[in-house]
Amino acid sequence: MSKTLTHIDSEGTARMVDVGAKSPTQRFAVASGRITMSAEALDAIKAGDAPKGDVLGTARIAGIMAAKRTADLIPMCHPLALDAVNIDFTFEADAIRATATASLTGKTGIEMEAITATSIALITIYDMAKALDKSMVIGEIRLVEKRGGKSGHWKAAGWTE
Repeated sequence: MSKTLTHIDSEGTARMVDVGAKSPTQRFAVASGRITMSAEALDAIKAGDAPKGDVLGTARIAGIMAAKRTADLIPMCHPLALDAVNIDFTFEADAIRATATASLTGKTGIEMEAITATSIALITIYDMAKALDKSMVIGEIRLVEKRGGKSGHWKAAGWTE
């Protein structure tokens, strides 16, 4: 399967894709990841007793802010006028799962914003809880669903949320 590299011009120079001629469509993306931790750290976060305060509230705000700044962090991303970004947290046996949902009406995808929101929310959890557990592990960050654009609807196998 031969694919044209969209972010490289004919001379091999990095470039931002020109989306000027594309029609805006409704776009939606969901990304997810998790941070594993000790039972002590998990219990403290659940109870709202972490030394730095409201871990999940702070992580939610950080993730939303990060989604809004994705184009500042990833060189070839277009700045996007987001319609919404939401971050939900789920407690698992030894972890917290962060799931970010982002949407807009625009000319290019929103996957990177959802992935960035998830990543920064998880990093913020680490920062807020590192006094309780420095061995926390962030992982499994991935796009789990997207809608809109020319590739249409895609969902990761096994994703049920």
